[in-house]
Amino acid sequence: MIIIADSGSTKTEWRILQPDGTISQARTSGCNPHHQTAAEMTAHLQKELPGQIPEGPVEQLFFYGAGCSSEKSKNIVREAFKVLFPDTELVIEHDLLAAARALCLDEPGVACILGTGSSSCRYDGKEIAEQVPALGYILGDEGSGCDLGKKVVSDFLRGDMPEHLQARFQKRFSVTVEEVLDRIYRQAFPKPYLATFSRFLFHNLKDPYCYTLVYNSFTAFIRTNVLKYEGHQELPVHFVGSIAFYYGNILRQAAADQGLRVGRILESPIAGLTLFHGDKD
Repeated sequence: MIIIADSGSTKTEWRILQPDGTISQARTSGCNPHHQTAAEMTAHLQKELPGQIPEGPVEQLFFYGAGCSSEKSKNIVREAFKVLFPDTELVIEHDLLAAARALCLDEPGVACILGTGSSSCRYDGKEIAEQVPALGYILGDEGSGCDLGKKVVSDFLRGDMPEHLQARFQKRFSVTVEEVLDRIYRQAFPKPYLATFSRFLFHNLKDPYCYTLVYNSFTAFIRTNVLKYEGHQELPVHFVGSIAFYYGNILRQAAADQGLRVGRILESPIAGLTLFHGDKD
């Protein structure tokens, strides 16, 4: 039996591949070594995972997670999983490799994540060959849900939003400057909090202000990330993540205006990862 897990800060999607070809699925809360200790991860996995994984030996577990870019962070996750899967081969990888494998499979291409955060890489068909540093939500994350939410809530708080949208935003979220600053600078998980405000843009996309904000954010992501990769004019550029999926039409337009050829746009990498690893059996 092979288990594949794709994890963000808020949720983890699981696929279980049985020797007879049967595939089942599970879902738990997220695992992120930047925000959790190994003990905390183990505790929530012990609480949520039993009953969702079929009985039987697990030969390999492939875990792809946000925050798993260094050996130190990978070891935190590995320590947590060893408690539940002591006899299993554990492969811990970054979520960017998950995106590349899910989107490109065994073909070269540019793989981009546009979800709560954003990142990108050039994939040679086997490994990540080149990567522009993502830099996180303070210095980077262009085109992400966090970036969209940050822009729209700051416009609201400063009164820079069109008046008719200002009233609509206030009615929906009813936030104050003090509340927003407290959530961002004093409480945990500021990125998901900021990303919640991006939903306002989705529900008001027909308004020129909202459309332009989203388009400009995607254009900034493309210019600061994709256009820097060797061969970006010829390679297919793929996207994964909720923001890429739900704003797909604007994303395709922004990419086309920069001379790019868009390939796949997926909401989640788990289906592509299942195909990738299933083909390796």
